[in-house]
Amino acid sequence: MLKTFSITDIGKKRKLNQDYVFSTTDKVGNLSNLFIVADGMGGHNAGDYASRYTVETIVKEIENSFERNTIKIIEHAVEVANSSIRERASQDPSLFGMGTTLVVATLIGHHMQVANVGDSRLYVVNDQITQITRDHSLVEEMVRMGGIDRETARCSLDKNIITRAIGALDTVDVDFFNVDLKAGDIVLMCSDGLTNMVEDQEIQEIIAEDMSIEDKAHKLIDRANENGGKDNIAVILIDPFADSTSITGGIND
Repeated sequence: MLKTFSITDIGKKRKLNQDYVFSTTDKVGNLSNLFIVADGMGGHNAGDYASRYTVETIVKEIENSFERNTIKIIEHAVEVANSSIRERASQDPSLFGMGTTLVVATLIGHHMQVANVGDSRLYVVNDQITQITRDHSLVEEMVRMGGIDRETARCSLDKNIITRAIGALDTVDVDFFNVDLKAGDIVLMCSDGLTNMVEDQEIQEIIAEDMSIEDKAHKLIDRANENGGKDNIAVILIDPFADSTSITGGIND
């Protein structure tokens, strides 16, 4: 039985929460379930508007889609959201330059389809932690090209410069990943407010602890804040093969 819990937190330094999550184990259109993390960017109110509006647009498009192919369903919804964000920004000067990262996932049994734009992430965690998504960021490009190593990248002042975002350009390039899940796997979707504050190994150790999925999510948020809480934090945890009844939840501070 699929079990999930979602939460966002404003963190310790920001005055606005620009992270937005959507989590449901119910059908959305032709998808069996749907999970989304968006981390908005922009001036006053623009970032939180971008993340919320993008997620709401994607959910609506998926609900109304007659398409059966999962990738096509998600890709079309993301393209519509990108165009809509661009149009809204052109109409309202206060929203100029807004955008958002995006991670989308849907599960069917042991299979998961993932899409991402930007540097919010999806991991599969078991006895180790594996990042499924690939960051669309300047430092990640430098790592792939061999310019800097992974540890240097983590401390780089340029680590928050992203190379793709919803709303950045007239067209959006979406990465897709197919993942086979096994018993014991936990899926983590999160914004960089978590991963910039908590090392991957510590995330894995928290998720491995013997406590409820809700407590694990809260502990991840608490640890990010203990380590500085420099950004908003968004977390969705999914246990694809939980025996107990599904739980969905969310807190927006």
